Amino acid sequence: MSETDLKAHAEKLRGLHSGPMLVLPNAWDAASAVIVAEAGFPVVATASAAISAMLGHPDGEGAPWQEMFAAAGRIARAVPVPVTVDAEAGYGLAPGELVDRLLEIGAAGCNLEDTDHRASGLADADAHAEWLAEVRAAATERGVPLVVNARVDAFLPASGIPEPDRVAETVRRGRLYLEAGADCVYPIGVRERRDLATLVAELPGPVNGNTGDRLDLAALRELGVARVSYGPRFYRAALAGLKSAVEELR
Repeated sequence: MSETDLKAHAEKLRGLHSGPMLVLPNAWDAASAVIVAEAGFPVVATASAAISAMLGHPDGEGAPWQEMFAAAGRIARAVPVPVTVDAEAGYGLAPGELVDRLLEIGAAGCNLEDTDHRASGLADADAHAEWLAEVRAAATERGVPLVVNARVDAFLPASGIPEPDRVAETVRRGRLYLEAGADCVYPIGVRERRDLATLVAELPGPVNGNTGDRLDLAALRELGVARVSYGPRFYRAALAGLKSAVEELR
């Protein structure tokens, strides 16, 4: 993909955060990405958990980044729409190298989470914000407005954040990340409507949500969520369908 086309894809992806709500049924390989694009979705998002599982590795940066990026690159080449890549926590790459690798595979955007997979907890918020600022600066230097979706993992049990403090900590981190140049904040794991409503109100930028038992698409739209992603949900549903089909053959 030419730099001009990649820049256009990034600008289109950024514009789609202004409404109506951007829905992203995540893909894990070229075939699933084509299905998403041919269904009319304007963007394809990858799911790192699904890709790592497909490659035979555990989630949480358990797969070599080279394999993850190669898979994401095949997705980007398979579809004509912008692709945003779940780059986990950046795989320990320096900001400039991370941006170069993303642009090489044709990514218009990326998810970057604040879990430190080497320390098994959340990264220091200020240090992570500085790292995000360097990612933004590197993308600007290369002339492509890469769309950064900053995932905040405070609601995940592994974060170690007590439940009563998760909303406040997510707001604190999300504001830091937006100030650092992130385009969207992704508070993964939020299940309660009241919590998500507070986050949408308190964060001065677009918010990425997930559907759940208490939060369907209509509820997310009503709350003002800018984008919705599904992670490995469709990958797991596909495997469940395969399991059921092959068991019927026995």
